[in-house]
Amino acid sequence: MTATLDLWPIGNCQVSALVDRNGRFVWGCVPRVDGDPAFSSLLDPAERAAPGARGFWEIDLEDCVTTTQHYVRNTPVLVTRHTDSAGNSVEITDFCPRFFRRGRMFRPVAFARIVRPVVGSPRIRIRLRPSRDWGARDPAQTRGTNHIRYLLDAMTMRLTTTAPVGWILDERLFRVERPLHFFLGPDESFSEDLRPALDTMLDRTVREWQAWVRGLAIPVEWQEAVIRSAITLKLCQHEETGAIVAALTTSIPEHADSGRNWDYRYCWIRDAYYTVQALNRLGALDVLESYLEYLRNIVDNARGGHIQPLYGVGGEATLTEWIAEGLAGYRGMGPVRVGNQAAEQIQHDAYGQIVLSNTQSFFDQRLFRMSGIDDFHALETVGELAWQVHDKPDAGLWELRTRSHVHTYSAAMCWAACDRLANAASALGLPERATFWQDRADTIRAAIEKAAWRDETGRMSATFGGDDLDASIIQLLDLRFLSPGDPRFGSTLTAVEEGLRRGSNMLRYATEDDFGLPSTAFNVCTFWLIEALHATGRNREARDLFEEMLSRRTSAGLLSEDIDPITGELWGNYPQTYSLVGMINCAVLLSKPWSALR
Repeated sequence: MTATLDLWPIGNCQVSALVDRNGRFVWGCVPRVDGDPAFSSLLDPAERAAPGARGFWEIDLEDCVTTTQHYVRNTPVLVTRHTDSAGNSVEITDFCPRFFRRGRMFRPVAFARIVRPVVGSPRIRIRLRPSRDWGARDPAQTRGTNHIRYLLDAMTMRLTTTAPVGWILDERLFRVERPLHFFLGPDESFSEDLRPALDTMLDRTVREWQAWVRGLAIPVEWQEAVIRSAITLKLCQHEETGAIVAALTTSIPEHADSGRNWDYRYCWIRDAYYTVQALNRLGALDVLESYLEYLRNIVDNARGGHIQPLYGVGGEATLTEWIAEGLAGYRGMGPVRVGNQAAEQIQHDAYGQIVLSNTQSFFDQRLFRMSGIDDFHALETVGELAWQVHDKPDAGLWELRTRSHVHTYSAAMCWAACDRLANAASALGLPERATFWQDRADTIRAAIEKAAWRDETGRMSATFGGDDLDASIIQLLDLRFLSPGDPRFGSTLTAVEEGLRRGSNMLRYATEDDFGLPSTAFNVCTFWLIEALHATGRNREARDLFEEMLSRRTSAGLLSEDIDPITGELWGNYPQTYSLVGMINCAVLLSKPWSALR
């Protein structure tokens, strides 16, 4: 398999970086995931040795012949080992500090690197060339005895180090004879002894992540895949607000030269719903609780009750889309987009996903804050809008930019909003409200069954009154709108496979959209297929297909949004929460039980 997106994420739920197969920081934004990239070379593939190249941080070994990488077990702490032709080797540990300190989580806007000589007398060269203004300019620099300051647009970053500052500025080769420590963080004096302080930060960060993983209820099979997916989903949460971004990157094309380059560093209500759903299955309630706090603020601040498809990680409603001219794009395939115009779209499924995300909080007594009657009444305003728009056209979950339909998936999500509000009302002892919302749910169900079912083809259509397919109608099973034994679901699944399956992969749809005919498969749709195969008794086929999808992962154990069904090459933003959710959900469904080990 070709895996050009073979990148290793590190992060602390405030900032993150992607490290390439040579141990170079090639992507990372400050002061948060949707900020200006200090490391931007992933989207500007110039020769790094060139004088004008910028947007990366590399620690290269002279005459390097082999490089190996791995995460410290159950953490996002990355270890890269370089070895030269003479057998000299050096080991680099990369992490973003994250641990409890003074009663709160310490997660600075900071990147830490520790370089240790392992064998012989390795010689390294350090090139730290951050970018500013979306890759268009170099930041001004100042230096001190043990630090270098980089004046970025959003903030000034300070590199504090035990390595010779002059050799870093000169990008000179030098021998590594002792451990070297690097802390690139806020423009503040590092008041402690850097070496023991950074070693302590590393130890506490490792223990914090391993303790979090220890609390997960993982399946007995495919543990490594599930743990890595869970950790990476956690990295996609901006812990300060609880928002969950769809991916850590922008503008990785959905396929070569497609122009389908989007900025995914924002919180889609839909994607976040699927993320908390998957992590709930593992018992990661901290992500759910933080996200619900974020959602409550979104609902409170909604203009006239209208919910956008996505928001900024701080809850920002305006995400103006523009093109960063200073970056050539991934493998030169621009444009590089900042912001996302989809925030202005009408996507009715968001109402259902808000209610679905909140439903657990009315029942789960493990939560620090269970939802009550006031929360229910706030959600009723969301349900009211779901009721009003359930049969109205929208852009749909695939975010078509120039056309609209009444999408079956959106209508089903509106049904789910009313249905789950009825469940919440019952839990709160409000029988009149339960009856009210169940009546509305029944009315929407009847409308969907009438408008989306096609007698002539014997299947559900993706749009009301149409006769078209897209993979989202498989989700009628997950929503409990249709049951696995319902013959309508069986015939619909057959039609979706015949129309959209390409070998081991599933397309979103096979018709032209605003950018022509899609040529890559959407990874989460394949996972939806696996779930449906399992639910309908095709267990062996489901397991085989799941194993094949796991083989598509990068060395870091992750997936992007899309895959070329012919070459297996990964495309689209990375790491993609949808794809990680799919791995978790399928592993939980397909794994044999722990009792089987007894």
